[in-house]
Amino acid sequence: MGDGALSGWERSSTARVIAPARPRKLAKVPFVELADGRLQGVVSSGSDIGRVYVSSVTAGEFAYACSTNNNRPCGGARGSYCNHIAAMVKEAVLQYGAERVARYLKCDLADAEPDAASLTRAMLATRPPAGDSKAAATVFSRFLRHLAYLEFDPATAPLPEMQWFPPTRAVA
Repeated sequence: MGDGALSGWERSSTARVIAPARPRKLAKVPFVELADGRLQGVVSSGSDIGRVYVSSVTAGEFAYACSTNNNRPCGGARGSYCNHIAAMVKEAVLQYGAERVARYLKCDLADAEPDAASLTRAMLATRPPAGDSKAAATVFSRFLRHLAYLEFDPATAPLPEMQWFPPTRAVA
């Protein structure tokens, strides 16, 4: 996309918006982010349409947590990553690219081809501990806030409540 396709506001904006590495479907993992020293996100339940799981993996030690939106522990996250965490890692790689996710999580892929499977294998090889799910409420709250933006009509004008982001924020 050249500069001709961008509006004057978009060309003069100092806040960079990074396009996804590849398009992804939002049905299974509607929300994924690299924030607060974690890969974290919301994963839909495969069996109950009213249930979602809030999953996270801590950078560096790869401690994991997974619980439902009403703070019940995930039955699959006993001693290792559950399917929700694996799905979140896969979608994060689609959203941000494998190299960026690995760099953010401080995961050494050695000579492996960077993809979601090699990233998950490298993290599991360290025998990560189960972490606490204290961050689940914050992650779920961010997800709900993102859903609120779906109610707005499409526009290119800046949103006043988003103006607190620093214009030169470092990207992982």
